[in-house]
Amino acid sequence: QVPGMKEILLMGFYQPHEALSRFLVSAQQEFKIPIRYLQEYAALGTGGGIYHFRDQILSGGAEAFFVLNADVCSEFPLQEMLEFRQQHGDAHSFVILGTTANRTQALNYGCIVANTDTQEVQHYVEKPSTFVSEIINCGIYLFTPAIFQHIGEVFQRNQQELMLEESSNGWQRAEVIRLEQDVFTALAGSGKLYVYKTDGFWSQIKSAGSAIYASRLYLNQYSKSHPERLAQNKPGGPIIRGNVYIHPTASIDSTAVLGPNVSIGEGVTVGAGVRVRESIVLHGASLHDHTCVLNTIVGWDSTIGRWARVEGTPSDPNPNDPYAKIDSETLFRDGRLTPSITILGCSVTIPAEVVILNSIVLPHKELSRSYKNQIIL
Repeated sequence: QVPGMKEILLMGFYQPHEALSRFLVSAQQEFKIPIRYLQEYAALGTGGGIYHFRDQILSGGAEAFFVLNADVCSEFPLQEMLEFRQQHGDAHSFVILGTTANRTQALNYGCIVANTDTQEVQHYVEKPSTFVSEIINCGIYLFTPAIFQHIGEVFQRNQQELMLEESSNGWQRAEVIRLEQDVFTALAGSGKLYVYKTDGFWSQIKSAGSAIYASRLYLNQYSKSHPERLAQNKPGGPIIRGNVYIHPTASIDSTAVLGPNVSIGEGVTVGAGVRVRESIVLHGASLHDHTCVLNTIVGWDSTIGRWARVEGTPSDPNPNDPYAKIDSETLFRDGRLTPSITILGCSVTIPAEVVILNSIVLPHKELSRSYKNQIIL
């Protein structure tokens, strides 16, 4: 939807594999735009990666480029950010997407102090120890090639410091650069960095549990922008409550009840009397008759037997606080597994008439009994 968009580059430290290659091919065909994966030789940080691949980024003669962290979901107001940059600053200024958090949770993010008239960033602190600002960094940026000069200065400084530190043991790398702490902190107050504040939805996705919350945000967005994507109640079809997405290839019994906030993937089978709520069911999964699935991610090709109940505990933001964000819950608290959504890895088999509660089941497991608050290896 962004005019003049020429190419999409995915960067990461992950080994490329068949599933990723398949995804890239299908995405290129669907969106008619070149998409490439660039693998870092080591984890280089949020700034180090784009600096390492700067020649690839600039090879098409780009006037500007977006950088999006992969662990966030948002309306991604990219066009609005472009228009904002034309109205604020000059042709070489940079834009951070910001949103409002509550005072307590803001401490967990990069905090931005900006001029209320011009929106110029005057001060930037990553995860401050005391309150700085309610405006937080969304991890979505609009840069021009001039950013590489500023990242390059950090690289040079890192090299000099490493040469002076004989005790570094060689494990530190000058190429590891953090955009937030190393670049934005220095750029703040220089007249080159601006913040575009969005009122649209935004959330980080730091845990599997936050995927269900992210799914709710997207389904809610579809209800406004693409209502045709959502399932409707039809004669002879399943009962739909709230926002539900069903892949066209899925087979759903007419007595099943789905929703709110349910996403049913490709080739999924849902039997008679099944109840699914606040869950994501991935491709090829099978929910046998009268199963109950609540606050759960069901992995690819998993099977849940008849009359089984699979349930998790949501970790959603406070619904009464419009600025509340999802908390990054630790997996364990006081030596115990923190109650959260239940996750079934791929090809997991749950037998009939058992209860799986607040548990994480790793792939290719065939369970024989009920579990509660367990990680099943």
